[in-house]
Amino acid sequence: MIINAGLLKQIPMPLLSWYDREKRVLPWRQNKDPYRVWVSEIMLQQTRVEAVIDYYNRFLKLFPTVEALAEAPTEQVLKAWEGLGYYSRARNLQKAAQMVVSDYNGIFPKTAKELLKLPGIGRYTAGAVSSIAYDSQEPAVDGNVLRVIMRILACDENVSKDSVKTEVEEIVRGIIPARAGDFNQSLMELGALVCLPNGAPLCEKCPLAELCEGRRQGIAEQLPNKTQKKERTIEQKTVFVIEKDGRAALRKREEKGLLAGMWEFPNCVGALDEKQAKEKLASWGISGEMSKLEGAVHIFTHREWHMSAYFVHAQGTKDAPFVWADEKELKEQLTVPAAFSAFVRQLKAEWRKRK
Repeated sequence: MIINAGLLKQIPMPLLSWYDREKRVLPWRQNKDPYRVWVSEIMLQQTRVEAVIDYYNRFLKLFPTVEALAEAPTEQVLKAWEGLGYYSRARNLQKAAQMVVSDYNGIFPKTAKELLKLPGIGRYTAGAVSSIAYDSQEPAVDGNVLRVIMRILACDENVSKDSVKTEVEEIVRGIIPARAGDFNQSLMELGALVCLPNGAPLCEKCPLAELCEGRRQGIAEQLPNKTQKKERTIEQKTVFVIEKDGRAALRKREEKGLLAGMWEFPNCVGALDEKQAKEKLASWGISGEMSKLEGAVHIFTHREWHMSAYFVHAQGTKDAPFVWADEKELKEQLTVPAAFSAFVRQLKAEWRKRK
C-alpha cells in the first residue's frame, strides 16, 4: 500500500475540531469507565447506534458494575439482551466479566494485549476500549475507519483481506494524537455521519475534504474495494404457536450453534400445508383447533428463515415435549430471540382479546 505520510499527519487536527463540534450525544460517551465503554462496544457490533441506546441504558441499570454482570444468572443476562441478536455476544460478555473479576480483581486491563485475552474481544474492541477508557495509543479500526482511510488515500486494495486491515491499523497507529480515544471515535463518527457507505459520501460536510485523494480523483464513492458477500442461504420453516389455558408451548434450543440456549416456539424444517401441520402436531401429542398465522422472514448473517406459521388452540397435550409459559414468564424470564418476535406479538394479541 502506497502511504502519503505527510497527508495522513494532517488528519488529526481538523478531524478532532470537527468531532468536538459535531459528535452525537450518546450515553456511553458520558463516562469513560472501561466497563461502560466495553459494554457499549460489544452492543454496537453489527447493531445500529439507534437500536443500542435503550438496551444500553437498561442493561446498565440491571448490571451497573462488572461484578454485578459476573454474578448474574445467565438467563437474566440473555433476557436483558433479548432482541439485540447475536447472543454469543451476551454469553461472552458475561464470561469476560467473570474473568475480569477472578483474574484482574474487577479492574479492566489497560492494554490491548491484555484485553485480547478476554472472551469476545478482538483487535478492534481491544483498541477501542483501551483508547477510549485509558487514552492508550491503540488503533480501533472498524468498517467506518477502513472506508475513511481508503478514500483519503484513494487506495483500491481489498479491505476484506486481513493483511490490508493490519496495514490500516498501523497507518492509524502512526497518526494517533494524545487524545487517542477521541481520535478513534472521530474517525468512526466521520464514517458513520459523513463518509457514508453504499453511496455518495457527503464531501461538502467533511472536515477532511481538502485532504481526500479519493474525492480529488472522483473515485471516493467506489471505495473501499471489498469482496462481495456470498448470497444468504434461504431456509423454509413452519412455526407453531401452541396455546392452552393462557400458556404457550416453548422449547429450548441446543446449547451450541445458532441461537444457542434460546427459547423458541416449536417449529420444523419446510413449509407444511395444513394436513402436514396436523400430522406434525399429532407427533408431538397435540390436538386442537388450528388456524393460519401471518408468516415472517428473519435475516441472519449467512441465512434467511422464511417462516410460515399456525396458531393452535390446544385441547389435548398428551406427553407434549414442551415447557408451557404464561405471559409474565414470557415477558420477564424466558429469552425468545428476535427471529420469533412476530409470533410473540401475535400470541400477545390473542391473549389481549381474551381479557
